[in-house]
Amino acid sequence: MEWSFCTCLHTCIIDDLLLFSQNDLLQLFQPFGVITKLVMLRAKNQALLQMQDVPSAINALQLYTNIQPTIRGRNVYVQFSSHQELTTMDQNTQGRGDEPNRILLVTIHHMLYPITVEVLHQVFSPHGFVEKIVTFQKSAGFQALIQYQSRQLAVQARTSLQGRNIYDGCCQLDIQFSNLDELQVNYNNDRSRDFTNPNLPSEQKGRSSQQPAYGDVGMHALKTTGVRGCADFGVGYPPQVGIATVTPFRELELERQSYLFALLSSPPLMPNAAAIAAAFGGGLPPGISGTNDRCTVLASNLNPDRIDEDKLFNLFSLYGNIVRIKLLRNKPDHALVQMGDGFQAELAVHFLKGAMLFGKRLEVNFSKHPNITQGADTHEYMNSNLNRFNRNAAKNYRYCCSPTKMIHLSTLPQDITEEEIGNLVEEHGTIVNTKLFEMNGKKQALVLFETEEEATEALVCKHATSLAGSIVRISFSQLQSIRENQ
Repeated sequence: MEWSFCTCLHTCIIDDLLLFSQNDLLQLFQPFGVITKLVMLRAKNQALLQMQDVPSAINALQLYTNIQPTIRGRNVYVQFSSHQELTTMDQNTQGRGDEPNRILLVTIHHMLYPITVEVLHQVFSPHGFVEKIVTFQKSAGFQALIQYQSRQLAVQARTSLQGRNIYDGCCQLDIQFSNLDELQVNYNNDRSRDFTNPNLPSEQKGRSSQQPAYGDVGMHALKTTGVRGCADFGVGYPPQVGIATVTPFRELELERQSYLFALLSSPPLMPNAAAIAAAFGGGLPPGISGTNDRCTVLASNLNPDRIDEDKLFNLFSLYGNIVRIKLLRNKPDHALVQMGDGFQAELAVHFLKGAMLFGKRLEVNFSKHPNITQGADTHEYMNSNLNRFNRNAAKNYRYCCSPTKMIHLSTLPQDITEEEIGNLVEEHGTIVNTKLFEMNGKKQALVLFETEEEATEALVCKHATSLAGSIVRISFSQLQSIRENQ
């Protein structure tokens, strides 16, 4: 599947728009300038994005022509649009907007386990009093309408939950504001519930709740002035699913407790976790909880003959700001690294555990020490201008990944050549390919090594080195190869 996107000139094509939110798309283009309008053409699997000026659109197109952008592992293709300007009418035709409302329209993607009203109430009620929930099946998949007591509560819930999973690795929440004014619920069962009126019947008289028909109608939304479409929705599950009542689902839920994601039971995300959630398209990377509060990590199995504090800084600063680093003199292959906060420490542990560096496989774990005490044997980096997350934090979070075979070099001299790039890093391994390109009038380069270990060594040794008066910045690239036609 393909879709389109505009920025006064600029159109983007993606595999499956239904899997992505507006935040996913905005993150791709915000680094290039101000985005003035975004139109999601879900029916056509397309989107149009308008930037403030043409140069911003051109810069984005140039980069994404050279580098294949992705959202949640899916390729994004960028090209110019024939549209010169977008109008709000385009957005209004979609029926799903960002105008705040106390009723949320929730679509569940990757629904591997059944979702009932009770589960949805568990997810949404921590963010405020939920008055009503109705569920139904549409062409977009399993959907629900969640009515809060106030618009403010709905806005807070959408901000906290957009893009997160109910269960680990599945049942992803895509949350938009509904254009309905009020929900009317006729039955309190596993498909609809009015929490302000517990006395509603569980089913229509004469129908058994144990054998619901597929497409059974158990509720309807109150049709109001200005609301388009029919007020009735079909709901229900095939009989073989076996979750017609809440009790069978509870049994199923108990069997799968280990899969229940932190969304329902863990502490709130740390502040920076929200930034990376947005950077990764509304959800944290698999394996990242966003709730760790330990700032210091212990790196072990280092090569004491080749490692030092600055090299550790170059590596760990990919995942957050570094406060200080201490090599343990009584354990030469151990070091403590204090990150800016617990979330950044969690990223470092997650992405660096098991990485190869100088012939050793790194062990990276949380330290029992909450911080590193200042002293003669510690190196201070808190005020270093080389810390990467002092600005453009969301952009840097988006680039967080485990070490790869490809490194990206930026802030290069304007007259740099590919040969000079090769000369800079060739001592660290076998170079498979290089690519020199320009973005925003600045030279950048990609270098593909034969192994991840070689790329990691080049990064820790050459990041922040001076080249013809420029301080070279190096990070890992998530690209798999360098296309010859880039």
